[in-house]
This record gives sequence, structure tokens and C-alpha cells, in this order.
Amino acid sequence: MPETSRKSSRPVGGVRFDNAGRVVLVTGGGKGIGRAICDAFARSGAAGVVCLDVDAACASDLPPGVVFRRGDVASEDDCRSAVDWAVQQFGGIDVLVNNATIQPADSYRPLDQFSSDLWRKMLDINFTGYAMMAKHALPHMLRQRSGVIVNIASAQGHRTCRNVPAYGPIKSGNLMQARQWGVEYARQGVRVVSVSPGAIDTPLLQASLGGQGGASDLADRHPLGRIGAPEEVANAVLWLSCADASFVTATDLEVDGGLGAWAAFAGPYELA
Repeated sequence: MPETSRKSSRPVGGVRFDNAGRVVLVTGGGKGIGRAICDAFARSGAAGVVCLDVDAACASDLPPGVVFRRGDVASEDDCRSAVDWAVQQFGGIDVLVNNATIQPADSYRPLDQFSSDLWRKMLDINFTGYAMMAKHALPHMLRQRSGVIVNIASAQGHRTCRNVPAYGPIKSGNLMQARQWGVEYARQGVRVVSVSPGAIDTPLLQASLGGQGGASDLADRHPLGRIGAPEEVANAVLWLSCADASFVTATDLEVDGGLGAWAAFAGPYELA
């Protein structure tokens, strides 16, 4: 990974793994980590990068080499049509990145106070949406006997804290999806992996922390002394997707600045 200043979560330089000529579809690609993934694939020479996002406003400000497709992963019809559209536009699909995820402010509450409607919405987008995108991409990958599916999971899928009764368990499900699909399709040329980001410097995180003061506090909880940049997650996805990672499947890569290895009693802060 590129070196980064302790004062900034933005990487200096950047690694560009070779994904030349490949067709990539990224869900939730309009903002934050998803946008960085789209940009990274375009910079690494992908023949086509499709940004699938429910927010049409994202179409006006995408990186060069990235095309927009509006769609909601909570709808199986939208999942199917997005994959079909990518194949029609570019002749196939080589990499699917399941990234679209929601964690609304009102989801931070104990289970006994949790809305059943919100539970179903988070499950539809964060879990079933991953499965439906994979379901419709897989026939194309199996036909060409090659392909990679990357699930963007979360550090919260490995360990938990209070007031995340839906998000944490769902993200742990994304880990098992990658493991099960990876085993299921390993001998048919399709690799499936997951990436678990920790605290990453996105507009959503900044809003939830209440500005730079909260970000500084969170940075001090990490062994690296900072939070991560979206580009650092994107670099992990690039590597896992390229031929250099051809013996990696049915597993997870944590991109969390060492947070998961840091014991709660090792510092003044409770892990969150």
C-alpha cells in the first residue's frame, strides 16, 4: 500500500494493479469507496467500468472512463438489467464489486427499538442485493470460465459494538457469501473474495463523526494513527481482482489500519 502522512488519510502515490481490458461493474459506485474503486479500475486500464447507483446525480461527476447506470440493488429486475446492460455495452463482465450499502442514522439503536421496515430495507440492499447481483453476473462468468466477485464487507462483520444490531450481522453475512460462493465456483474459474474496510475517510463517516474533531479521536484508536482513504480500499480490490491474486479465493482481506488487532484494554478508548 502507498505511504501516507500521519496528518492525512490521503495516500501519497498509488499502486495500480493491471486489470487492462477487463469489464467491471461496481454497485454503489457514485460516492466514497465505490467511486474510488471505479476510478482505480479505470486508471488500471479496464475496458469498461460501470457505476451502478440509485442516485442519478452521480452521473454528472464520474471519473474518466466510467459510465453510469441507474439502478437499485434492492430490485432483482434492476440487478439483472444492470448486468445485461454491461454485457451488451462491453461484451462481457469480468469483475463484479458488490459495494452498495446503507447504514442510516436511525439504524444505530438496540434491536428492541429497531424498525422492522428498516431491518428489511438494510437486508434487501446490504445482503440480498449482493446475492442478486452475483446471481445474474455468474452465468456470464461461468460461460467464459473466468471472473472475480468482490464483496465489500466491513470490520463490523468481524467484531461488534453496541447499537448495530442489523449492520454488523449483515456484514458478517457478506463474509460468508464470499466464502460459500468462492468454494462453490472455484473449479469453474470464478474467484470470490471479500474486503473488510475499517474507518475510511468518506463524507458519510465525517457526517457521522460530527467533523474533524471526531475524526481525530477515531484516528488515535488505530495502531497506524489515522483513518484510511477510499483509494486504499480500492487498491486492495484491484489486487484481489487481478491475475496476481489468482490463488486467492473464498477469503477476506481486512483493510482497517490494524484496528481489529488492537485490544480494548491497550488504550484509553473503547473500540467502536
